[in-house]
Amino acid sequence: MLNQLQVPLLLLIIAINLGAAVHALMTKREPTAAAAWLLTCLIFPLAGPALYFLFGINRVRTRARKLRAESTGSNPQLQTALEQAENPLIAGNRITPLINGEQAYPRMLEAIANAKERLFLSSYIFDSDATGQEFIQTLAAAVRRGVDVRVILDGIGEWYSLPRASRQLRRAGIPVVRFLPPRLLPPTLLINLRNHRKILVADGTIAFTGGINIGDRHLVMNQTHSARVADVHFQMEGPVVSQIEQLFVRDWVFCHKQAPTLQPVEQSTAGNTMCRVIADGPDLTLDAIIMVLIGAISQARQRVLIMTPYFLPPRELLVALKSAVLRGVAVELVLPGKNNFATVHWACRHMLGEILESGVNVSYQPPPFVHSKLFVVDEEYALIGSANLDARSLRLNFEVAVECHDAEFAGQLAEHILAAQSRSDTVTLDQLHQRPPLIRLRDALAWLMTPYL
Repeated sequence: MLNQLQVPLLLLIIAINLGAAVHALMTKREPTAAAAWLLTCLIFPLAGPALYFLFGINRVRTRARKLRAESTGSNPQLQTALEQAENPLIAGNRITPLINGEQAYPRMLEAIANAKERLFLSSYIFDSDATGQEFIQTLAAAVRRGVDVRVILDGIGEWYSLPRASRQLRRAGIPVVRFLPPRLLPPTLLINLRNHRKILVADGTIAFTGGINIGDRHLVMNQTHSARVADVHFQMEGPVVSQIEQLFVRDWVFCHKQAPTLQPVEQSTAGNTMCRVIADGPDLTLDAIIMVLIGAISQARQRVLIMTPYFLPPRELLVALKSAVLRGVAVELVLPGKNNFATVHWACRHMLGEILESGVNVSYQPPPFVHSKLFVVDEEYALIGSANLDARSLRLNFEVAVECHDAEFAGQLAEHILAAQSRSDTVTLDQLHQRPPLIRLRDALAWLMTPYL
């Protein structure tokens, strides 16, 4: 028999579990996600709601609306910075691929050193190693020259390296904000909702974005580094720079609630690439990058080339790739042979059989770990940026992508992907079927965690 104290406690636990389950049912956009969280909340007393509280609730949209409400009528510039507008395609840009930190860092440091008015930098990871120190020193020198320098670091990503770069940046006199950092008071732990964008803009005239963070790990020629990461970054010139800069301003306002005053910059024609910046994140109602990818795949007539470090795409993207193969389009997928997250590699391997059976060609690149995110259609269209093809990037992170319409540029990226593919091992159905039963079970269990990997 339950005593007088146990009955109210039991009712409270039931109410918490039911409340969490109903919240998941009413707020999740996908039936599978709603069903998964509903069952978790109902089956596991207190633990289920706790997991849902930590990982399942999108608090960012509510916070963004609150910031907009606070700005209404009092600060029109702040309100404008927070509004999401669809960027138009802009002609006259030049996009330069930069392979690994060996090419990217000198160009980025040169842009910082030459800046005269403003410098905006956003990075998911900012290591405090030798490369990080060089960036800090160069940014500090810009501050001393009177340049308006602002840095955004992700509140979770900055913990990849100790001591944290944010403290060192502040000690150097560099204005820095942390994007949704964990806090004790009030308790805040938003593990999933990360700012994964990598942005550097100098004087509104030159920008960099792509997949490269800041740290020695991206110097691939350094054979002594045990966690070397190969990647591709991009230098941008032309009118598209203003779209990149405005995206940084939106993120700065989100963190700091105060928009910088930007002097207009006359953007001259720099090249022949038509570009459009796509902002995506959990504070927006549309899954913009997913929709753009599906639209581009649906227009493919000859070949789709994909290089990505993490391949756990949503069902609709898988269907688009399989449909392209049925139309006679060659789909080439190049993945790292050894991932820096083993669970992601296991989960990916579980679902590769489905796309191999549909006719998609899959290759595994040899070490070092390749972090590049490249997407090319018919050597005419390319999508570059910070997003991976997994649920974390496409549903939970704040990401940036850039559409590029230019046969010459798309051809460059296609050559890079195909060259990597020629050095890679082809993945076959026989290899997947020959995995021992326990390994296949492990991979399947990892695949169940796909929404959270």
